[in-house]
Amino acid sequence: TLYHYPLTHTRNALKSNNIELPTQRAKLVNSYYHGTSPFPLSDLTLGKALQQTVEKYPDRECLVFCENDQRLTFSEFMIEVDKLAAGLLKLGLKQGDRIGIWGPSTRDWVVTQFATGRIGLILVNVNPAYQTSEMEYALRKVGCKAIISDVTYKTQNYYDMIRETSPEIDFCQEGQLKSHRSSCLENFIMMGEKHFPGTYRFSDVMNAGGPKEIAQVHNCQSSLQMDDPINIQFTSGTTGHPKGATLTHHNIINNALLIGNRIGFDDDHDRVLCQVPLYHCFGMVAGTLCMAVYGQTMVFAVAGYDPAASVRTLIAENCTTIFGTPTMYIDVCSHAESINAKFTGLTKGVMAGSPCPIEVIHRVDRVLGTKVQVAYGSTETSPVTCFMFRNDPDEKRTTTVGKALANTENRIVDVAGKIVPVNTAGEVQSRGYCVMVGYWNDKEKTAEAIDDQGWYHTGDIGEMDEEGYVRVIGRIKDMIIRGGENVYPTEVEDFLHTHPKIDDVQVIGLPDKRLGEEVAAWIRVKEGEKLTEKEIKEYCKGKISHFKIPKYIKFVTDFPITVTRKVQKFKMREEHSKELGL
Repeated sequence: TLYHYPLTHTRNALKSNNIELPTQRAKLVNSYYHGTSPFPLSDLTLGKALQQTVEKYPDRECLVFCENDQRLTFSEFMIEVDKLAAGLLKLGLKQGDRIGIWGPSTRDWVVTQFATGRIGLILVNVNPAYQTSEMEYALRKVGCKAIISDVTYKTQNYYDMIRETSPEIDFCQEGQLKSHRSSCLENFIMMGEKHFPGTYRFSDVMNAGGPKEIAQVHNCQSSLQMDDPINIQFTSGTTGHPKGATLTHHNIINNALLIGNRIGFDDDHDRVLCQVPLYHCFGMVAGTLCMAVYGQTMVFAVAGYDPAASVRTLIAENCTTIFGTPTMYIDVCSHAESINAKFTGLTKGVMAGSPCPIEVIHRVDRVLGTKVQVAYGSTETSPVTCFMFRNDPDEKRTTTVGKALANTENRIVDVAGKIVPVNTAGEVQSRGYCVMVGYWNDKEKTAEAIDDQGWYHTGDIGEMDEEGYVRVIGRIKDMIIRGGENVYPTEVEDFLHTHPKIDDVQVIGLPDKRLGEEVAAWIRVKEGEKLTEKEIKEYCKGKISHFKIPKYIKFVTDFPITVTRKVQKFKMREEHSKELGL
């Protein structure tokens, strides 16, 4: 039997769960930990969760976009959401249809996220950095019937790329596209006020619905179910075509509730600077969904990412919480230090998206005045499976990714799939409400990722201690095997971050005819400082094992990164190997 618990009841139950005392459990022997909870999971859909929060905080500021000074209260936001939902119904879209969203973090993006959820459309997040072929593959893979797109972003001209895949758009009426290459696509909706041939303007769709369609939007709330798919997010695709991880209302609503609980959103009204992009699970779930279920104010400095704008916004908007990847935090700290910025209201920070070096966490605490909480997970798990408690001791907070969220199981297994003893390295696996339905239209890849017992295989190497804290060592595919010795890049990176002149560092393995692989380090030096290869190697001697000391050192001003500021190590390997003729 599924019980309906109002969101307010769930929030109250959550309040007792954001602090866990170390004495509550016996010490673990094997690397298995289940995050228990005193309350049931919520069965709310996205639309109902938002509606409850709007009724509770109608006049509270909900969204702030500083770049163009746009501000919305929860009641104003709800009106826009339902207007767009009604307009999409007027176009003939119905529950279960897939609709793409392509562009950076804007007001229209967030309105689209909740409007599609209100009427049961499945939102397909298209990476803003995708080129024509990648965009076309994603839309065709999931059979998108419509796409809402920005016009341009940075060097991207989205409309030109759309015309390249669907040249018929030049000669068709709005909503009547018959694309030879993307047969499902019928509707293109462009943000902004400029009208493009064959497309609807976003504002026109917002105004297309009438009382009949608004009534349909409200009626949809009783027919949608928690296990209905709501979102498809494409993985990075660094080892082939990207895969469309399919998530339900139940997946992401509950993950947002549990994330917010660990941060402390049920105790305070926070103003959150969200630096991570909305197309990514971090921004969409920890960001705007936490906004919707907790009534927090979500602040965006710019549509993309700019550390100087982040620093200005933290001060001007009196933000109390900041979200970002390690690279983003490094950039923000560097800029804050250069202008001696002070942040009087900032107390909370969430760091996730890639390995979080100990020295970076200490630096963020010192420069920003926060007590950073590290989160861990993947798109396929909605995304967070492990997270720090606010009262965790610094030793745990800086060296682990925390414990399992409530209602989530984590384990560490060997190559045979057997659970290993505590403090033993193996693959991190997760199970629970958070695991995706599967990869859209790809049973083979789904079966590789989720086994018959429901465990999601992360591909990460980690260890679990006696209390259930998980330490992520690195990606299985990134592990360097040098002459039979295993070298984990994260371990070497953490050590090199202790050098006072190093701003950021990334470690990779390069091919070697004798040893199989050699260690290479790409290093970004702090502004105004100088370093040599000899200094780096001397710094390492006697402090880390000789086989971990980088043979190759490259000084850089930047790293190849994704839109979410994740470093693309495969590109580093390709470039460095080519330079060295390996």
